[in-house]
Amino acid sequence: MSQEMNEAGKNKKGQELLHTPGGVRDIYGIECARKLAVEKKVHDVIRAYGFRDIETPAFEYFDVFSKERGTVQSKEMFKFFDRGNNTLVLRPDVTPAIARCVAKYCREEQMQIRFCYTGNTFVNTRPYKGKLQEVTQVGAELYNDDTSDADAEMIAIMIECLKTSGLKEFQLEIGHAELFRGLAEEACLDSCQEKKLRDLIASKNFFGVEEFLCETSVPAAIKEIFAKLPELLGDLSECISFVKARTKNARVLGALDRLTKVRDILDIYGVSDYITVDFSMLSKYSYYTGIIFRAYTYGNGEALAAGGRYDGLVGQFGKDAPAIGLAIVINQLMLALERQKLFADAALGGTVLLYPQSVRKQALQLAEKYRKEGLAVQMLRKSSRKDLAVYKEYAKRMDASRLLYLNENGKLEEYMVEALPGGGV
Repeated sequence: MSQEMNEAGKNKKGQELLHTPGGVRDIYGIECARKLAVEKKVHDVIRAYGFRDIETPAFEYFDVFSKERGTVQSKEMFKFFDRGNNTLVLRPDVTPAIARCVAKYCREEQMQIRFCYTGNTFVNTRPYKGKLQEVTQVGAELYNDDTSDADAEMIAIMIECLKTSGLKEFQLEIGHAELFRGLAEEACLDSCQEKKLRDLIASKNFFGVEEFLCETSVPAAIKEIFAKLPELLGDLSECISFVKARTKNARVLGALDRLTKVRDILDIYGVSDYITVDFSMLSKYSYYTGIIFRAYTYGNGEALAAGGRYDGLVGQFGKDAPAIGLAIVINQLMLALERQKLFADAALGGTVLLYPQSVRKQALQLAEKYRKEGLAVQMLRKSSRKDLAVYKEYAKRMDASRLLYLNENGKLEEYMVEALPGGGV
């Protein structure tokens, strides 16, 4: 009995270390290959528009992402300390980090600056929400250009990225950060009231919005706009006419004018069919100052991509520079492509080159030749104690395309591998 218990104990040793923490997951095999392929497709689109790569650290000083910067709340950051007792955080958002770099390395540049990136972000959400706490983003940031042309270009890039990834049906919702701020200003709301109203609108609780407005002294015309927000989407001209008839707030009118200009430029890009205007759109990042946009598709509640204009953020690091950015959330995009069955059946591919010890030199030369031709070759020395069938099954599990066997006589035998359903490892 004790021997059986010892064996059981050996089998269980280390089992507690096999699980990942909540909110993160392993990605491997065909899924990992597909993810890397999607990242490359999206990145190539962005690079084609003249953006140049930048890498920022996975962790930085807490103040780079503090509440004053307009990024996520402190409780949503993964925090730790260095040996000097400085508070560090895993980056919850890439944009402030690149803004810091622009202020540091491009301080004197007054013309356009274009950066793009691929990186992971880390947000400490509550486990019960079921959201990933580590996600991969491919994004772009455009600095020193405050024009409507820059706004439209970034939106057009996002649409091209999603199309190039293989996604066929999606919609880009466009709003403006100043719409809400201008309406709240005209409504004479204090900071607490403004936050409560923002939270109600952000959660799409428009019954709560109506109830809240009834308890305030907001002018009737502004109440009417707020109450109508869930319906102010789709046809931009009709939405603008409704709002203009009820407010003359300069911030609101400026936002409406900007939306009109961007819409007209997007018509030239030929992407209007993908665009929906949403006057109720708000962002969780308070650093946005102008156009904001998010992409959605059916069967996926979370945004696939998001972006917007943030003209004041770089100034917090010491350089005045208007800016606009976008980020494609690769994990959400992968989920959408999978649910909509847009991934073609594929194998990891590659070749397993099997050889006995007696022809090792010839096998090495053969593998080098294939690799120079651009093929992926995995070398595997054959054991005399294992039949060829064992290696065929192994090649199938590894999702290889073929097995090459260089036998004892130096003769090459080729076996095509029948893929396992859904890929191998």
